[in-house]
Amino acid sequence: MKAVPLIGIARHRLSIDGEGVTTLVAFHGCPLRCQYCLNPASLQPDGVWKDYDCAKLYERVRQDELYFLASCGGVTFGGGEPLLQSEFIRGFRYFCGPEWRITVETSLNVPPQNIEELIPIVDSYIVDIKDINQDIYQRYTGQSNERVIQNLRYLIEQGKSEQIIVRTPLIPAYNTEKDVDHSIERLKEMGITQFDRFTYKTLED
Repeated sequence: MKAVPLIGIARHRLSIDGEGVTTLVAFHGCPLRCQYCLNPASLQPDGVWKDYDCAKLYERVRQDELYFLASCGGVTFGGGEPLLQSEFIRGFRYFCGPEWRITVETSLNVPPQNIEELIPIVDSYIVDIKDINQDIYQRYTGQSNERVIQNLRYLIEQGKSEQIIVRTPLIPAYNTEKDVDHSIERLKEMGITQFDRFTYKTLED
């Protein structure tokens, strides 16, 4: 398995990036160009912190295995967009085994096969949906949300709805509380039950 570029590794995160104690592994690279990007290093050519292959990453994060096992935690892959590195995540599962929880923080705006091949691998999903409205989503991210909805429906059809938390942010100058309400209503109709509703903090705030 070839090495992939990371923008950072953060240990001992509790109830921030999934269940239990987690280590966040953030990949470089993202298909979106969000107006208020939370991790701009993931888009910059010089934003790469280090390159890791699966074995090297496993050796780096296994020092916290006791915390993972005691708290039902594990590794959360974020970024950037972690599902652009689905092959790497699949390879990492080979090293860590089934005991660690693997979570992905994702926009789901990736090719469907990237989702499908990780169905047996990923335990939980934190999906940053931005907004269900196509016009708002495209104005904010520069991309269509067609793949997002398609991939979310696929996960639900695969029985993963209870493993999904959807982030539904209020984004200043892009959507309203009413828009967020509408997104949550639509997502509930699809079968989503867990939401993380919050307001983006921007430099203008």
